[in-house]
Amino acid sequence: MSEQTKELDKFELHLEEMLEKLRQCQQQKRVETCSACELFLKCELRREYVEAVYNSMSKGATGGFEF
Repeated sequence: MSEQTKELDKFELHLEEMLEKLRQCQQQKRVETCSACELFLKCELRREYVEAVYNSMSKGATGGFEF
């Protein structure tokens, strides 16, 4: 496996980990989507998930992501 492939896998693995954390949080709060949660706009976990999605799409090739 090349170094570039390993780097790409790192982003995908992190995304999968964040998705699982998000699903667990939704189950704990008994919501089907983050937008139904009272912490929607202030949620650190959601922010980290969005960042993981962005990084998996860009493979870390660009700067940070603000939303």
